[in-house]
Amino acid sequence: MRKGKPSRTAYKVALNLVTLGVKPGMDKVLPPGIVEATERMLLASGAATERVVRWSRSPRTVAVYECFDWMLPGQFEAFAHRKAFCECQVRKGIAAGATQVLVLGAGYDTMGWRLAPEFPDVEFVEIDHPSTANLKAKGVEVMGKPGNLTLISVDLGERKLVDVLKSNEVWGQTKQTVVVAEGLLMYLSAEAVKELFHQCSAITGAGSRVAFTYVPTGEDGRPDAGRWTRLMLWFLKVGGEPWLWSTRPEELSAFLEEAGWTSAPDLLGPTAKHSVEMFGVAMR
Repeated sequence: MRKGKPSRTAYKVALNLVTLGVKPGMDKVLPPGIVEATERMLLASGAATERVVRWSRSPRTVAVYECFDWMLPGQFEAFAHRKAFCECQVRKGIAAGATQVLVLGAGYDTMGWRLAPEFPDVEFVEIDHPSTANLKAKGVEVMGKPGNLTLISVDLGERKLVDVLKSNEVWGQTKQTVVVAEGLLMYLSAEAVKELFHQCSAITGAGSRVAFTYVPTGEDGRPDAGRWTRLMLWFLKVGGEPWLWSTRPEELSAFLEEAGWTSAPDLLGPTAKHSVEMFGVAMR
């Protein structure tokens, strides 16, 4: 995260979704309404101009993204599968009895805004760094904020998740919960990732789940971004949002167990990987 600046990654992901909306076949992958809601969020918050959004939904932009897909093959479409995976886990969790949903590092994600009216008895809570969260909050107010959607602006590097939610009146620390950590864990240190799972355990009840994505570790011990790993990691570092954590899939279960969770690969769906990212579900 660039100090004092909204997340560049969150911005890019949102624009990527807008572009995916005009790519043939993506309507069968993307959650219903996500493209239109993302466009509105970007404009209402002031994160993007009408010109940028209009450019993003051009078929020419699809071609541009596909041209750069050589660096991370499949990553352009992977964002659609990532969003679909997380929303599927939230819906399944609610169907299984979850009464609250926590989205960590929410960025400009619109899942809470879209699902809150559909599930009025479920509390949706989003937490993100103030630089991004405050901008998004403006957009949510313009679009109309559901009563069961709470946006929390806080730097979790400065305050513990447990303390943040303990002081929030809508949060129930023993309730069955779905926690979403999409495109987040790779930006944290190994110690911070383990501590985050520990804290998620402390603020959720039995039957809760964490839906998350992560980057696998390569043979050299670094996050594996494929053939162009060195170049990709350099770009991320220069951009101020480097990848810090990764793990080997075969080591994930032990890692989660140390933090009080159990890996649930049977809940992943048809595939556990899209482009460079792996999908994971942890259960209590």
